[in-house]
Amino acid sequence: MKKQLSPDTLCLTAGWQPKKGEPRQVPIYQSTTFTYETSEQMADLFDLKAEGYFYTRLQNPTNDYVATKIAALEGGVAAMLTSSGQAANFFSIFNICEVGDHFISTSAIYGGTYNLFSTTMKKMGIEVTFIDPESSEEEISAAFKSNTKLIFGETVTNPTVNILDIEKFAKVAHNHGVPLIIDNTFPTPINCRPFEWGADIVTHATTKYMDGHSATVGGAIVDSGNFDWMAHAEKFPGMTNPDPSYHGLSFAQSFGKKAFIVKATTQLMRDFGSIPSPFNSYLLNISLESLQCRVDRHCDNAQIVAEWLESRPEVAWIKFPGLKSDKYYDLAQKMFRKGKTSGVMCFGIKGGRERSIKFMDNLK
Repeated sequence: MKKQLSPDTLCLTAGWQPKKGEPRQVPIYQSTTFTYETSEQMADLFDLKAEGYFYTRLQNPTNDYVATKIAALEGGVAAMLTSSGQAANFFSIFNICEVGDHFISTSAIYGGTYNLFSTTMKKMGIEVTFIDPESSEEEISAAFKSNTKLIFGETVTNPTVNILDIEKFAKVAHNHGVPLIIDNTFPTPINCRPFEWGADIVTHATTKYMDGHSATVGGAIVDSGNFDWMAHAEKFPGMTNPDPSYHGLSFAQSFGKKAFIVKATTQLMRDFGSIPSPFNSYLLNISLESLQCRVDRHCDNAQIVAEWLESRPEVAWIKFPGLKSDKYYDLAQKMFRKGKTSGVMCFGIKGGRERSIKFMDNLK
């Protein structure tokens, strides 16, 4: 059996695999279009009969090499990059839901995602029900409707650092025949791989830890390939029924485990064009090479700071899953590598708003 490569090795070697005489770094394919010898070759690409590139609004080799690296880190079968984490979350929902559909989301999520779900997607005829991330299995099930298509949540919530029991939410989702989508931005696959706990699809705002240098805004979607769309064909016509824009092709039947990413690329990226520039993807790839080292240091430093803050009389409360006093400590030890979650914590200062603002304004 082939030994699985460690995350730090994948950070360096996954994705672009240079052959003899090729550059060590992933090349930047800075081109809008790509050339072919015959019109038939182009036609096959347009009809999804062949793999390849013809227009960077849909796909670009640089982007795909970097997406492949992220898929390897997460343990997925396929991935795609987007222009932002917001685009990744939107695509992950809209690739499944359409007008008249409903989905469930935990309420403790990034504010931008909350607004996307509650306001913008409502205008598109897609309804969401927000539930407490600590809901019981029975309470999660009670939120389901006949038109519910998925559950969404964050591994570690931004910015309140709650930890989601992915295993519990995955169990309920699968009992109802729908996938679980998890935003894994804060832990990154270095600290947690949601697929190992039952999630089906993972999203990222690569802008955060994956980039890590405030250089590029970006997002990613990774598919585990584990959700069986055909087994629930009546719920997911967009995945299983013939697509009129591709001559009656069924994504689930034609592309199997990679159907979700192929559909998101050839439908949503085609129509919305939320593609990152190849140069941004190149910069992201450089950042990914040091992801393991950076995440470890972030978490170790955060642990030291959190323990110090917990001991200070000026601090009213602190939330950090690395502290034994934190309500999520045991879950963090179970789900996360060495119990490390991220470098983010929340705390309150005695003295109210005025004292808190003074503290923030004096940070160096």
